[in-house]
Amino acid sequence: MLPGPHRLKRPSDFGQAVRRGARAATPTVVVHVMRRNDQDPPEFTRVGFVVSKKVGNAVERNRVKRRLRHLSGQFDLSARRDVVVRALPDASSQPDRLADDLASAWRRATARAAA
Repeated sequence: MLPGPHRLKRPSDFGQAVRRGARAATPTVVVHVMRRNDQDPPEFTRVGFVVSKKVGNAVERNRVKRRLRHLSGQFDLSARRDVVVRALPDASSQPDRLADDLASAWRRATARAAA
């Protein structure tokens, strides 16, 4: 599970990460990673989730969001970066692929942001 302080909450933070961050996509998710300056608090990774109505009804969207929140807790959250995970419509219809797709996109976006 992802602790509360590790979550992106402000719309401006989401917008910055999406506009200025490195992006990697898979069939079920798109991950945007933006490195923050060493002076910017906090000292750890913050993660935000975007699950639009195209994914499904409220029950399906919340299920996808809970699953993504749980899966994102397995990654290294010690670096100063903001991550936005955007679920695509296939995320609800292919839940078995979600973990692998998230890991793959997270790895690739993190590598691109570091370069």
